Amino acid sequence: MSNASNIAVTPDTLFSAGNLWQSWLDVEVALAVAQAELGIIPGWAAEGIAAVADVDILGLETLEREAVRTLAPIHALTRVVAEKAGPAGAYVHWGATTQNVMQTGRLILMRRAQRQLWSDFSGAVEHLAGMAEAHAETPMIARTNRRHALPISFGFKVAGWIEELTRAADRLATMERRVFVLPFGGAVGAMHAFDGQGREINRRMALRLGLGELLVAGRAVNDIFADYASAIGLWATTIERIGRELYVLMAEEIDEVSEALDHGVVGSSTMPHKVNPKKVVQVIAMAADLRAAVVPGMEGALTVNEGDAAANQLIVRTLDRVCPLALKLSRAFRALCTTTTPRPERMAQNVALTGTHTASERLMMMIAPELGHLQAHDLLHDLLAEHGSDPDMVAAKVAALPALKGRISLDSARAALDPHSYLGESVRIAQEGAAMGHALVARIRKGSVPAEAP
Repeated sequence: MSNASNIAVTPDTLFSAGNLWQSWLDVEVALAVAQAELGIIPGWAAEGIAAVADVDILGLETLEREAVRTLAPIHALTRVVAEKAGPAGAYVHWGATTQNVMQTGRLILMRRAQRQLWSDFSGAVEHLAGMAEAHAETPMIARTNRRHALPISFGFKVAGWIEELTRAADRLATMERRVFVLPFGGAVGAMHAFDGQGREINRRMALRLGLGELLVAGRAVNDIFADYASAIGLWATTIERIGRELYVLMAEEIDEVSEALDHGVVGSSTMPHKVNPKKVVQVIAMAADLRAAVVPGMEGALTVNEGDAAANQLIVRTLDRVCPLALKLSRAFRALCTTTTPRPERMAQNVALTGTHTASERLMMMIAPELGHLQAHDLLHDLLAEHGSDPDMVAAKVAALPALKGRISLDSARAALDPHSYLGESVRIAQEGAAMGHALVARIRKGSVPAEAP
């Protein structure tokens, strides 16, 4: 077991020099072990290579000094290992090529980071599921085109976020199956130097490194990295959408949610009364930054022939930004979810702002069987324009309509205009959304995302 496996992954250390060098050494060990098992190199050589393939043993400064001298990091690694391993060093990097090792090492680190992302993801969804459950029946106003629409429950809104995050989780999981594979095929991908045993070497290396296999394990297989970047970018888009919605709900005029900030947090250096949102703005900014960082990955997928160093360097630059940003965003989103505090009393006040108008659809649907949908709509539209939000006046006018022949009483018309009893199926949807969230968390923690088709 290499020491890289014991290094904690953070946004700052993910692609640190030590982690990168160690990941490349891990790949070289996997290659040597596979080849020794197949009799391509001696068993003692694989053992000797594995015994020294540790950054702490070889020395990070030694590795980097040799890389500066040769401008070829993997050649430098091979040279330093060979010197340290004695006779076994003659068999290091047997039949491999630089890009194989560098890409595979980076994929190992990306997969390790993905585990941390899943941990944060499940923590965020767990809090949202609890919120949907607790507020399944908490009335709030829905808004379309930035205007009041119909009453819903806050749990219903959160259920929408949970379902969208579930789709994001499914995309990430299916992406992993395509992306975390072993691009290890020698100089041009056809496994020339592996003495006809390239497929078996790949199978054994992939098993040891926890990666999938490729048929054409070439140096220009950059679509897998573009796949990763695009899935992460769409995941960030979902998080940003949720963050932007929360940011709007935190506005003074709406004030339906707030961040639970510690005492002493300052919102403005000049306005002592202000306590601005803190976590949500970080989430929005990071998500937007991450979305923008994804675009070069599409260009990096446009490789030419069996090797393209320019495209590979562009992919590396993209991943150097995308992967650490994704880790930062996952942590920030979890923190935002855990500190978001619903304000039911303010939601109730906002529902009451539009009064009669808020539930007018229900009264319209009661009138429609008698007058037709269009006439019922136009009738109520005119009544509401004339009498505003006075429910008694509107209900009385409707109950007295000759065309209804007394089929709608004053009491039933007045009851129909009560917004608090007109939440549609919000409660059921909120409860099912909460269950969906809890189920997603359980699947993430069991490693069984996406869900199997029904």
